[in-house]
Amino acid sequence: MINVKVESELKRKAQKVAAELGLPLGTIINNYLRTFIVEQQVVFEKPLVPNKATAKILDRALADIKKNKNLVSFKDNEEMDRYLMSL
Repeated sequence: MINVKVESELKRKAQKVAAELGLPLGTIINNYLRTFIVEQQVVFEKPLVPNKATAKILDRALADIKKNKNLVSFKDNEEMDRYLMSL
């Protein structure tokens, strides 16, 4: 047994996600510790954030998707390849 001080809100949110996955929080923590032992590293990642130009393009694409506009569908990969090669 390990006693660790954790922010109460962080613990509550983690317990909620664990429950949604059908796992006790202890199982998830054990998994992280096993990974830490094997890989011997701790990774902190900053989430990727698109620049303004890319964000604008993504916003337009999402708006089109919501409106079911500018969408192309294909019956198989070959049809998609032919279409893309024709551009």
